[in-house]
Amino acid sequence: MIAAAVVTVSDRSAAGVRADTAGPVAVAALREAGFACDDARIVPDGADAVEQALRELLGTGIRFVVTSGGTGVSPRDQTPEGTARVIERQLPGIAEELRRAGLASTPMSMLTRGLAGVVGEALIVNLPGSPKAVAEGMPIVLSTAAHVLSQLNGEDHR
Repeated sequence: MIAAAVVTVSDRSAAGVRADTAGPVAVAALREAGFACDDARIVPDGADAVEQALRELLGTGIRFVVTSGGTGVSPRDQTPEGTARVIERQLPGIAEELRRAGLASTPMSMLTRGLAGVVGEALIVNLPGSPKAVAEGMPIVLSTAAHVLSQLNGEDHR
């Protein structure tokens, strides 16, 4: 079973002021897809917190990380900046498809700055922070995740 993780990026959830409602949606989708996934890890907004959480998780052998939150335009929304410090190669098609598909629900989908990319043998994808965006985005992410991970293992195209 491939190890995956979810990182919820939210000042309010990290402070205990608001429950994390998006992270559990991603965790459930990963588990249903056959990934080994603990409950979501919650970190405050900011590039440093995101970078640190990603590096710690990757250091434990996690192969697939989904982040939720911090992808918008408010001053503390710095998940893409923290992610960019970690990934080695971007996969812009995943992020582009998440934005494109999100337009069916809301024009605000155009405002998400989420990234997707790989580092070593791991895949990282940023999703927006709303439970609805996570529920709609996870099938898109999962549609290619197994293939990306097998390619990172050096396997041939299926």
